[in-house]
Amino acid sequence: MKGIAIRQPGGPEVLEMIECPEPRTGEGECLIGVVASGLNRPDLLQRRGLYPPPPGCSSLPGLEVAGHVLSGDPAALRAQGLAVGDAVMALVGGGGYAERCVASVSHCLPLPAGWTLEEGAGLPETFFTVWSNLFDQGNLRAGETLLIHGGSSGIGTTAIQLAKAFGAHVLVTVGNKEKAAACCALGADAAILYREEDFVSEVLALTSGRGADLILDMVGGDYLGRDQRCLAEDGRIQVIAVQGGTKAEVDAGLLLRKRQRIAGSTLRPRANAFKAAIAEQLRHRVWPLLVTRQIKPVLAAVFPAADVVRAHEALEAGAHVGKLVLRWN
Repeated sequence: MKGIAIRQPGGPEVLEMIECPEPRTGEGECLIGVVASGLNRPDLLQRRGLYPPPPGCSSLPGLEVAGHVLSGDPAALRAQGLAVGDAVMALVGGGGYAERCVASVSHCLPLPAGWTLEEGAGLPETFFTVWSNLFDQGNLRAGETLLIHGGSSGIGTTAIQLAKAFGAHVLVTVGNKEKAAACCALGADAAILYREEDFVSEVLALTSGRGADLILDMVGGDYLGRDQRCLAEDGRIQVIAVQGGTKAEVDAGLLLRKRQRIAGSTLRPRANAFKAAIAEQLRHRVWPLLVTRQIKPVLAAVFPAADVVRAHEALEAGAHVGKLVLRWN
């Protein structure tokens, strides 16, 4: 089969199409014939040598796929209501940039009616991440205010729609007016242009001085201290990436006085049981919203798998809104 390997740590040019052996399945697993693979920022980190796959996972990049079940553990498939031939999307620990990919059956979800496999490929990593951080850990409730940094990203567009579907008020930060308009079209109540406006003062103004109840932060660095200044009492900050740096200065006084909570989270190295529990929540609480298109896929572009270098260049440039996907022939 064909797969995309990282020749050595570096830029997009180190990605190359290779012939590789078909992966073997074990207990509780299935083999997926991949039609489309989602691209995510952790893929960029792995390509640079900064985010190695967990032990036992494929060395090929790729954390989410959509395709058809080719084979698998019969009992595990039955337990999930799946069968050989079914169209599924799956969260994987690696190996998603290939024509065949092994996934834990408990991390597979049926393709929603009316969705294409390309749309489905852009769902697992973002939906698992957002659900875990907003609702499981962030305890977002109806009527609360959520601030999302990077509202036009795959994570951001997912978070906007999920938060609105469950009754939250949503603010986002974005880089330009076009991205602001796209986020508001998805349901965001207000978009803040972080290059032109101070998001701290804007959030306080938009909430009558109260601040946000929950902040989803993909930036880290000096954003963390600024997040604190526009966080409501008993507010929570969920840090899921550190694009702005790993070092931050925290105001311990604010932390104490306003009873703030700061938590960090990554998804890839978590236990299979943790991911399976998220999959169950998504299946029961979110899938009906996907079928009715109350929550819609936000697919920015689909690239042929052979054009993976160009796809990574686009992902790094960050000019798109939503998800980028590779399609396999």
